Amino acid sequence: MADNTPRTTTPRGRIGGPALWAPDGRKLAEFYAAAVGAEVGQGYADESGVEVAFPVPVGDTTYFFCTAKTFRAPDWPAEELPFHLDLSFDDPAAAEAYLLELGATKPDFQPGGEHWTVLLDPAGQPFCISRSAG
Repeated sequence: MADNTPRTTTPRGRIGGPALWAPDGRKLAEFYAAAVGAEVGQGYADESGVEVAFPVPVGDTTYFFCTAKTFRAPDWPAEELPFHLDLSFDDPAAAEAYLLELGATKPDFQPGGEHWTVLLDPAGQPFCISRSAG
């Protein structure tokens, strides 16, 4: 039997955090955790018991990095991106050098001018770095 009672409040959810896919979710989680000074949390297992999703809590947001066997990095800039991460640093030049040491690469195409730099994470996904506001 349906409940026809008028709703007095509208349920409000919160976005817990984005999820990014890669051929190796743990490796990508470790890269971003190192980039922002965080730790990789306990992985989540699939139905076979294999860990495939790895949380990285940063402040009030948890980012999830998931293993996807059929992952294909976007052909950026030829393909539009449905999503990417922006990271800010007090010293973007030092951050760029550090991220490159961690396994990022720098594509030739740099549309941000003086505002941001595009890097590719170890899975080949573009992300941007810029100077922290303030």
